Amino acid sequence: MGLGSTAKKIQTLSDRAEAMYKQVQKLQQRITGLEEKAEETHETVTRMDHQLTEQRALLLAIAEEQGIDGEAVLAEAAIDDAEAETDADTADSATNADAASDTASGDATAE
Repeated sequence: MGLGSTAKKIQTLSDRAEAMYKQVQKLQQRITGLEEKAEETHETVTRMDHQLTEQRALLLAIAEEQGIDGEAVLAEAAIDDAEAETDADTADSATNADAASDTASGDATAE
């Protein structure tokens, strides 16, 4: 193996290492950007959660002034939401069971 061939291999290896280094730098920049965005999002969510808590307290106070039991209304809404979610889950389960049944019967007729 000649000296020129060795120098060419070293240059190729050096070029690859430099390209990989640039990729790693870009990846580090992207990760830093994502960390910053995640922190901003966390701060926004925290602020919105605080505002939501304030709004809920305000609405409950207004409801109380109007003679409405706000906690009872919220409890009823939560029950309605849970029932709707249960109904949706049941419908999804039935759809999945039907699909599995169709697949099983299709396999039996294919034989």
